[in-house]
Amino acid sequence: MQHQRHTMRKWLTPGLHLKRWLVLLMIGITLLGLGVAQIILTLVRSSDYPPLLTLVTLRFLSPWARVTISIVLGVAAVVVALYQLNRSIMAPFALRRHESLIDVMYAHSRRQRGLKVVAIGGGTGLPGVLRGLKHYTGNITAIVTAADDGGSSGRLRRELGVLPPGDLRNNIAALANDEDLMTHLFQYRFAAGGLGGHTFGNLFLTAMADITGSMDRALAETGQVLAIEGRVLPSTLQDDVVLMAEVRIPGETRLRRVTGESQIPGSGGKIERVFLHPDRIRAYPEAIRAILGADLIVIGPGSLYTSILPNLLVPGIVEAVRASGACCVYVCNVATQAGETDGYTVADHVRAIEAHVGPGVFQTVIANNSYPTKNAGKHTHYVRPGTDDPILEQYQIHWADLTSAEQPWRHDPQKLAQALFAVYGRAEAGPPAQRESLAAG
Repeated sequence: MQHQRHTMRKWLTPGLHLKRWLVLLMIGITLLGLGVAQIILTLVRSSDYPPLLTLVTLRFLSPWARVTISIVLGVAAVVVALYQLNRSIMAPFALRRHESLIDVMYAHSRRQRGLKVVAIGGGTGLPGVLRGLKHYTGNITAIVTAADDGGSSGRLRRELGVLPPGDLRNNIAALANDEDLMTHLFQYRFAAGGLGGHTFGNLFLTAMADITGSMDRALAETGQVLAIEGRVLPSTLQDDVVLMAEVRIPGETRLRRVTGESQIPGSGGKIERVFLHPDRIRAYPEAIRAILGADLIVIGPGSLYTSILPNLLVPGIVEAVRASGACCVYVCNVATQAGETDGYTVADHVRAIEAHVGPGVFQTVIANNSYPTKNAGKHTHYVRPGTDDPILEQYQIHWADLTSAEQPWRHDPQKLAQALFAVYGRAEAGPPAQRESLAAG
């Protein structure tokens, strides 16, 4: 009974766009009923009154009894008919869904009224953010780098001259229904033959870009195919962007220049600077519009030098973030990344971003303060606070346990989503008088 009352409240939730049409349906049925009643009344008043109408019109009962029975039977018939009609119509579209129609509609309506969130990054970090956020809002825009040149993406980029689809594919899959067969198909990787190493999703996006004429249109069409919550955009549509780095190699006096995103982590030195070539590229206008209209902007997590900074280095992206007025948060990685951030603290991550794009791009840093040993393995090296570093005094720091139980070197999507909304809620409540570290609550 309690579940039925809860379900009924869902049907009455504002924003579902149901009540107005139900009222119109009731009016239509009422008008139709009045028309039929007029026909019956005309027959009753005629001299040749059919005996069958005595039973149909319940003439042997009192007037109020006839009215009550008619209303009860009418309402019951309408409810049963609508319910069964709904089941018949929706059955082909709900073969793999375990939720009821009203639960799906209620969740969709709630997400569509959620915050406008822009998440900037790439690699394996950004999909984790999206998996957590999509349960709370459908107004999500993921902005990913166009500088990937490794693996399947790199091969397609070199051979066909397309934007690297790998990060785009991963984030589309993260926004889709994880239980959907199409999503698993999208992530399927061929193991042998001429297609060995390629994922179906990469090939699909490449083919769609060729059919539609551009990768941005391919992304829009693919989002509809997978029914994703939100959208995924490249930071730029320019397909010849190359990420380059200046690396300090032990024993060498001069910085070594490394070309290509996939080559940077294996350079064997300390990364001093990354930059894009060519340096005069255009940001994708839709990405700029999404940033300017956002309520919450999330930078990271992900590979600092090869996923996050390549987006921020695109001319116009950081300027849009500064101009947006949104609550902007940097999510620091849980663990260091070999070849990129060996030995880095939270302060080191922040300092690296400031060195490339200047201070004050974000107001808050979300960082992990839990370092579990279970399932961590010997190769996991957690990012420690570096709390004595004065650079952190310029930011609000939100410490929380963000680790995944199965893969503690990665963020748990739900924990991260809760931390992000906690930070946003405090920002909406009003800025503090002084920038202090936020307790993990």
